[in-house]
Amino acid sequence: MFRKLNYLSVFLLSVLLSANLFSQEEILTLKGWNVVSKKTGSNKYDLTFTVSSFQGWQLYAPNQIIADLKTTELSFADSSIRQEGDFVLHNQPQKIKSPIFDGQEVAIFSEKASWTATIVINGAIPAKLGGNLLYTFGKADEFYPGTVYPFEVNLEGGVQASTEVKVASIDITKPVSNCGDEGTENKSLVTIFLLGLLGGLIALLTPCVFPMIPVTVTFFTKKSTDRKSGITNAVLYGLFIFLIYVLITLPFHVAGKAISPEIFNNISTNVWLNLLFFIIFVVFALSFFGLFEIGLPAGLANKMDSKSGLGNIGGIFFMAGTLAIVSFSCTGPILGTLLVGVADQGAWPLTIGAAGFGIALGLPFALFAMFPHWLQSLPKSGGWMTDVKVVLGFLELALAVKFLSNADLVKQWGLLKREIFIGLWVIIGVLIVLYLAGKLRFAHSSPVKKFSFARISLIVLFTAITIYLIPGLTNSKAADLKIISGFPPPRTYSLYDVEKGKTGVFDPIHNDYEKALQLAKEQNKPVLIDFTGWACVNCRRMEEKVWPDKTVDSLMRNEFVVVSLYVDEKNNLPLTEQTTVTLSNGTRKSIVTVGDKWSTFQIENFGATSQPQYAILNSDQVALTKTKFYTPSASEFVKWLECGLEAFRKSKQEIIK
Repeated sequence: MFRKLNYLSVFLLSVLLSANLFSQEEILTLKGWNVVSKKTGSNKYDLTFTVSSFQGWQLYAPNQIIADLKTTELSFADSSIRQEGDFVLHNQPQKIKSPIFDGQEVAIFSEKASWTATIVINGAIPAKLGGNLLYTFGKADEFYPGTVYPFEVNLEGGVQASTEVKVASIDITKPVSNCGDEGTENKSLVTIFLLGLLGGLIALLTPCVFPMIPVTVTFFTKKSTDRKSGITNAVLYGLFIFLIYVLITLPFHVAGKAISPEIFNNISTNVWLNLLFFIIFVVFALSFFGLFEIGLPAGLANKMDSKSGLGNIGGIFFMAGTLAIVSFSCTGPILGTLLVGVADQGAWPLTIGAAGFGIALGLPFALFAMFPHWLQSLPKSGGWMTDVKVVLGFLELALAVKFLSNADLVKQWGLLKREIFIGLWVIIGVLIVLYLAGKLRFAHSSPVKKFSFARISLIVLFTAITIYLIPGLTNSKAADLKIISGFPPPRTYSLYDVEKGKTGVFDPIHNDYEKALQLAKEQNKPVLIDFTGWACVNCRRMEEKVWPDKTVDSLMRNEFVVVSLYVDEKNNLPLTEQTTVTLSNGTRKSIVTVGDKWSTFQIENFGATSQPQYAILNSDQVALTKTKFYTPSASEFVKWLECGLEAFRKSKQEIIK
């Protein structure tokens, strides 16, 4: 197999891909586009595009293929809309020999340009049609393909949308009652930091890092003129390791300000990114199994190592950088797992997690430099570190299954029903036990000569976990698996024929906010909005741990009209409901999928991008309380629900007065 796989960080590659997926901003565009429509048949329209502001640029005429690239294309989010035939030009372009494409003859406009495209719409005709015109322009040796002009045009005879996205229509700053959460900031940063520490401690035990501790500490203590300077240098070394891992997350802070606030949530719910993460984690697992190594280019490590002799502080910094690079084949998958796991929560959780990871890696170097006699108590390097890597490889496979499940849930493919998901985890658990027991071996692993206390403890642990998972393959009450609730698909996404409402958990209205408002008015009840997502772990935990509580269940069934709005629902809205809205910050956003509608509704009215988020309104859409986020305590959730009911009664009394 492969000996070395020299990639830059696979995780960073996925981030770059996500940035390209969600940010269509162009630095250069032609200004002054105009589009009008004309009905030519029952389901046919001519769209005429005109632009006259060139400012020295040249626009490539449609119906050309240059360097295997179409110069002009129309794209629509809905497959029921298609272009019929080529673009029809209304003025003749100029033909020139391109200096960019080896003198190839191309047709360009340098002044006014106008052309028409005929489109056919299958199904109901919307009152407004949104789409993108991809065009190509340049000048001299500059060439800008795939530039996007998003447009919206009225269609004659179209049906007005039956529902609309309500932008900033609900005032949550002045609720009837102040009970609820102030926000999600810093609610789980301590947990993320501890996970980072745990990841760093695990990375310490890998063959890429552990042997470096005594070597590096001995180097500093012997190279330094006295013990004090040796300790100082080792402390700086550990500090620089910490800083390097923190600096890795800085691009996320920049990206978060430069693009949509939904970017971090999209990382966890986008189908293609979840499939990409699935592949990445399988690659991580295979590397831990010893099939190849994931590493940064050797030249980069050599350059960093050559700088380690510069000045005292500068040299120490480059030594820390060298460690981070040469240990990447072990630390990269572990750090990548951590960062991907919290990527949907924003930039600061990423930084906090990386900080915990950096502290766990850097702190031992400082401590062992202060107390060098501790080195004698360290276990010797050996086959146990290979065992650590292999077990981590199996855990990476388990995480890969989770990312594949996210994509499957969002698209509702039915590939990984709950029992299949749990079955795969059971198989992985059995393989871990067999490996630790010496019954399964890899080419680079050593035979098990004796069973240490640590090995026996791990065998018992993974055996217990595997046995715990087995009832999840059945349709019994024991299949709930509350300890891991949120990770497998919900009970309703099952191989068994499970009817709605038959799982014992309250089943809300699904994605129909208008129906919830109507029922609330008819039944004289408040509306409880549940902003949720198919790929949301904490949402499943709430549904499987908090909602079944007797008091919570009774309140939701009898006192509220509950509606679940899925922000990652990828099904397209009916064509007549697809639209483009102007957000409160002045930007325009296309609403194409059900998830687009509800994520925009949540951000604009409730100021959050994370799920779950709960809101209580009356039928007139007046906020009765502050919103509530992930609340694992059923009693705390009950208090908030009861506060909402009290606020509802208070609001009715004020109306009567």
